[in-house]
Amino acid sequence: MNIADLRKSYEKAELSESASHADPLLQFSKWLEEAISSEVPEPNAMTVATVGSDLRPSTRVVLIKGYDERGIVWYTNYASRKGQELAGNPFAALQFHWVELERVVRIEGVVEKVSDAESDEYFHSRPLDSRIGAWASPQSQVIEGRSVLVTNAAKYGAQFLLQPPRPPHWGGYRLKPERWEFWQGRKSRLHDRLRYTSQADGNWLRERLAP
Repeated sequence: MNIADLRKSYEKAELSESASHADPLLQFSKWLEEAISSEVPEPNAMTVATVGSDLRPSTRVVLIKGYDERGIVWYTNYASRKGQELAGNPFAALQFHWVELERVVRIEGVVEKVSDAESDEYFHSRPLDSRIGAWASPQSQVIEGRSVLVTNAAKYGAQFLLQPPRPPHWGGYRLKPERWEFWQGRKSRLHDRLRYTSQADGNWLRERLAP
């Protein structure tokens, strides 16, 4: 099979200005709820793109843990590659791809850490194994083998028992959107693309982009 010959006709839905929300957060909430109710695989998975000091972009998949008018929230290790890149360059991009619905949402903006109180609250809501894992994994660092993780997990499990505290190197990030794009696949590659750009007066400029 020639990979260049793989094609799909997108015909499930459309995205018009009249049928979309003027507020991109409401449009996002609508699409996310539809992705969840449609039972697509991991509707909460999103790609996070950051840029390092060498100006090289990098991406990884994380899970959204909250969103409101303040922005999009996820949690991770602050000492990881993405954490180090965000410390040097706080701008990032997010992308959701709901394949079964033929939809993509792209979000760009500036990132900041959430409050310690928010990070504590979420950390203590996680399963015990996940809380121990936050201590056990030196994320993005080179390790000799999986045995390092297993040994660390056993060590911290014995140390903290059922009450591991939140590690100082672990917590949440919030991306404050400055630009949104909603993409709906359409037939003949004439896809619908609506972009929302933040304006100085607090409103959003909605524009259609050519596919």
